Amino acid sequence: MTLGGANVWTNFSYGYRNESPSGWLLNPERSRLILFERNKKSPNNKIKIFAHTYYSNDFGEPAALKSSSQMHLDDAWNKWHNLQLEGWTFEELELP
Repeated sequence: MTLGGANVWTNFSYGYRNESPSGWLLNPERSRLILFERNKKSPNNKIKIFAHTYYSNDFGEPAALKSSSQMHLDDAWNKWHNLQLEGWTFEELELP
């Protein structure tokens, strides 16, 4: 759809409060954490998300990096929501 020659759908929000999943999810056993963060070098029309998986300590804090992956925005949202359906919880953590 165009209005006055400009594409009015350019800044579609995907219907979420945030444009991409970001933050930490902790598994129900408190043994693994996943950090979702946007790849700042990806273009706005092809947003990519990093998912860094960590082993966690007894306090639910990251202890060691297990793996990292990069995925498209839609795949990241799907993974974020599926993990929460499996019992993963959002955690407010900051790395030193």
